[in-house]
Amino acid sequence: MRLLILYGSQTGTAQDVAEQLWRSSKSYGFEGPVLPMDDYPVHKLVEESLVLFVVATTGDGDEPENMRNFWKFLLRRSLPTNSLENLQYACLGLGDSTYAKFNYAAKKLNKRLQQLGGKQIIPLGLCDDQHDHGFGAVSLPWMDQLWQEMEKRLGIRADCREASGKVFKWQCKVLNNTTIDYKDNDHIQWPHKDEAQKFTLLANERTTDPKHFQDVRLLQFESNNERWFPGDIFQVQPHNSEQQVDEFFSWVQEHQLDFGPDTVVEVTSNFVDMPLPKCFSKPLSLRQMATYLWDLSHRPRQRAFELLALQCEDELEKEKLMEFTTTEGLDSLISYINRPRRTILEVLQDFRQASSKLTLNVLIELFSFIQPRSFSIASCMDSSKLDLLVAVVEYKTKLSKPRLGLCSNWLKSLVVGKQIFGCIKMGTMKLPKDAETPIIMVGPGTGVAPFRSVIQSRHYQLKELPNKRDPLLVLYFGCRNKNKDYHFQHDLEFWSKEGILSLHCAFSRDQESKIYVQHLIEKNAEQLQHFILEQRAVILVAGSSKNMPKSVKEAFIKVLNGQEDLIEQMIKQKRYQEETWS
Repeated sequence: MRLLILYGSQTGTAQDVAEQLWRSSKSYGFEGPVLPMDDYPVHKLVEESLVLFVVATTGDGDEPENMRNFWKFLLRRSLPTNSLENLQYACLGLGDSTYAKFNYAAKKLNKRLQQLGGKQIIPLGLCDDQHDHGFGAVSLPWMDQLWQEMEKRLGIRADCREASGKVFKWQCKVLNNTTIDYKDNDHIQWPHKDEAQKFTLLANERTTDPKHFQDVRLLQFESNNERWFPGDIFQVQPHNSEQQVDEFFSWVQEHQLDFGPDTVVEVTSNFVDMPLPKCFSKPLSLRQMATYLWDLSHRPRQRAFELLALQCEDELEKEKLMEFTTTEGLDSLISYINRPRRTILEVLQDFRQASSKLTLNVLIELFSFIQPRSFSIASCMDSSKLDLLVAVVEYKTKLSKPRLGLCSNWLKSLVVGKQIFGCIKMGTMKLPKDAETPIIMVGPGTGVAPFRSVIQSRHYQLKELPNKRDPLLVLYFGCRNKNKDYHFQHDLEFWSKEGILSLHCAFSRDQESKIYVQHLIEKNAEQLQHFILEQRAVILVAGSSKNMPKSVKEAFIKVLNGQEDLIEQMIKQKRYQEETWS
């Protein structure tokens, strides 16, 4: 029987969950691919009878990049309301309840499938990353319910419940006496289907005071005459550090495994319906895989422990590994992995007996691929430089070794003159088409990055049209100290003096009582009311998703005398937009 599994994934989590469903489907005898939605010919959906969807939500309630074309097609008004009347489907959403539009992409997709005649097998599942047990709190019981319902409807039974653990995507063959051209590595430096360009690094400077707790970097790249607009993003593909790669091969050597950094392998697919990724299109050395493909900083999910348990001969280790793969073991798994932010390398070092039995085939299934990272572009195209403002992630947990963000520390390590692959993509932030519309921007910390692009663009426009009446841009910027982490201070104050920008800064630690951007918003209620109510201003909010967006929204509701409905209406009209990250 055919079962199609489609996913929309931004960071790889939805793909992991979809592949978990795909492995389970094999024990029931199903055939069919697991694909990103945009890799599936959506016009053929009318021919499908059984489809599972796994959908993450990104940005301000947006669908992931790899399902946008699929979603646009489904939204066509010309589609008959009975288009999918032969389709039985189930939909699982992955979201974060700290965002206002929790699981919005999955909810929209589920509703649209029903409008087109699709019939739900089981109700929509809504996973919440904020749950103590993470996504597994909903996804695991949802999967159990799904297979129970499928058994009832289709009269099927699983051949072996444990069989799914032995379903491998890839087959690995060692190529002896084969050498690798290490310069021919574009397919692993940018292992994605979309086109990327090489960008040369012109500057990499720390913008925060050396005594400040956080290292924030301004990176400038040569623009290569690429086109972008304020609000667009720059996508990069980070690599593991030499230290991490050396640590991995020290672990390999310690366990006397029968492979090493110079082992060359050819990877093929075990299933006709599992397409081979671009990165496996040529033979690779394990050093290349460990440097460019495998995320050595990744926090492993249940699948990793399932794989480690396969050939483990130590009863105690195997018992613990199998416990981590169950619904009942989620508490233990969260305490072991999520709270201390334990990496896959540290897990391999902890489970020594299981690690000593690893084969290359298991290893290639075990590691997750490094995912691309996106950053708001902090400069406009007219500047001829592509700027990024990046906070370097480093923090401590109960483990002795500090936790380091993979991408931010990779960017920090880049030297001037280094070329990297990058891809400019349209951002989610929509600027008003009418140049006379005021823009109110709220960007604490590195959230100011996209707004520098907006203001800089306006600055260049005025140079060309000095007599043009310019609408006022308003910026609320916040940081801890004026002398330590005031990003783009020179630029912002210059534009303020030039009359391009109305600048309001909240330095939270420079006085006894803390002052945040929301306090300044409330303080300027009269001016903001005029912009919002009389000039139909657009409000853009960017920065950390933790507490700031909620506090800022509440401040604007106070400015509008408690008219929460008006803010909700502005959100629907894209007059109030948030671009936040965790």
